[in-house]
Amino acid sequence: MKSLGKRADGERLDRMKGSPQWRGEGFHNVYPVAPGLRDPGVPFPGLTDFLCGGERRVPTAPLPAVNPLEGWRRAPQSGLRATWLGHSTVLIEIGGKRLLTDPVWGPRASPSTLVGPKRFQPVPLKVKELPPVDAALVSHDHYDHLDYPTVRELNKRGVPFVTSLGVGAHLQAWGVPAERITELDWWESHRLPGSEVTVTAAPSQHFSGRGLKDRNATLWSSLVIRSDRHSVFFSGDTGLTDAYAEIRQRLGPFDLVMLEIGAFHPAWGDIHLGPENAMKAHALLGGGVLLPVHWGTFSLAMHAWDQPAEVLHALAEKHDASLLMPQLGQAVEPAHVERTDPWWRRVEIKAGPVPAAEPDHPPKNLPKALQWPLD
Repeated sequence: MKSLGKRADGERLDRMKGSPQWRGEGFHNVYPVAPGLRDPGVPFPGLTDFLCGGERRVPTAPLPAVNPLEGWRRAPQSGLRATWLGHSTVLIEIGGKRLLTDPVWGPRASPSTLVGPKRFQPVPLKVKELPPVDAALVSHDHYDHLDYPTVRELNKRGVPFVTSLGVGAHLQAWGVPAERITELDWWESHRLPGSEVTVTAAPSQHFSGRGLKDRNATLWSSLVIRSDRHSVFFSGDTGLTDAYAEIRQRLGPFDLVMLEIGAFHPAWGDIHLGPENAMKAHALLGGGVLLPVHWGTFSLAMHAWDQPAEVLHALAEKHDASLLMPQLGQAVEPAHVERTDPWWRRVEIKAGPVPAAEPDHPPKNLPKALQWPLD
């Protein structure tokens, strides 16, 4: 299956092995797991739990969405604008450039188009409808962040990619020319040609892999986008560590902070934030307008689809944090943030049976030892 990608070799692999994050046969997390992040008494969900467990994991009606094309025709008044397109895909307009974070248009977060977590609804516009994109930023190689059909479409448009060490092997196997791929180790930066916009890879606490035998074969990163006037932090996927304080010191302050809040579970609390730890990470980063990502698109854990949004909304009010939670496709400027409209609550007003997680009934002979998460 081409969607599995390809392992690095040759000069690319040699460079990876020279990284401080490389140990033995792959990359590893370098920050200690703080007490309380992971509950050792809670077992990992099995495949049956993942397919059929939990309640309200899928919304009962389509999420409100707008086509962003009209908004994009006008330049951002402040010089910085963000458009959430689902999960961790955000179009960032900064310094006169457009950058896409973890672009995923595919129907499933899976190597297959037939099985695996299915997105709640399509992206508000097609890839071919996007305005010119100056760079696609890929934090790591999990399926809900690196999507084979999306890469193919962006490659047809000549979009350059900036990503973590090793991920370029996947991109090149899918037809992206090597000269349009920039791979970064932590604290390395890349300046977009003809601009003052830079992208810097920063630490995160996660893992990588697209198959059964390539776990941690590529690096995972958070990303910082800076222009001469603005700065944006994008978490990718990560747990809570002291790295956030170091990132603030070296690359902050930030006008916009995009942190993952979904797909959390007590058994893997060290590699995903969830809303509570997202608020802690936000404080360590020194504040800034908070735009949550990694929710509202795929069912990747046992919690209700809207639980991350509800919890974060309550915490933000309690801590008086500036929260930006736009509808899908709504172009917003952090400088003009207003009180958050909890639009996700209106989704559940429509009556009807709650859809079960796919499939309705578990297939027979599922492997009981398979562990999650896969993202």
